Amino acid sequence: MHLRNSFRQGMMDVPSAHQKHKNITMKQQTKMLSALFAILGAAFLMTGCSKNKASIDTEYPTIDVTSSAAFPKQCSELVRGQKFTATILVADNAELGSVSIDIHHNFDHHSHSTEVEECNMGPVKTPAKPLLLVKSIPIASGNKSYTVSEEIEIPADVDPGDYHFMIRVTDKEGWQTLKGLSIKIN
Repeated sequence: MHLRNSFRQGMMDVPSAHQKHKNITMKQQTKMLSALFAILGAAFLMTGCSKNKASIDTEYPTIDVTSSAAFPKQCSELVRGQKFTATILVADNAELGSVSIDIHHNFDHHSHSTEVEECNMGPVKTPAKPLLLVKSIPIASGNKSYTVSEEIEIPADVDPGDYHFMIRVTDKEGWQTLKGLSIKIN
């Protein structure tokens, strides 16, 4: 028994291989953390001083149907069998992407008009041969403003009545603005 106790006591005075490895690892970890903080600090200083930061576009594009040249306007009347020129000014603070036009019937008096002015509506009816037009209009790269000038023909045999003329503009970042106009086709 005496040998066993003295053996244990002697072992406690000598650090084990595991304890030496643990001490080295802690020293290495401290050095690695110091190096990491130094690298992160340098990276922060380099990026923080950059004068050429790319700004992120967070603004929606705009649709202007208020100018005297804009057409159609809220409550405009169009004639079956005739052509008209849709004239719309779109703009963005950074860069435009595309424009689309959508004309569909409003015989059920649904609403997604973005205009305040109400138009005189015909009675609710079931469509027989309504006009449906969806047209995408590409915009050349680099434009911040663009005037859409698109000739559209109204077929002579479509149902007369209430329609929506929807304008959707998307900028290069993907922000989108929608403007809905109530129109009438006679």
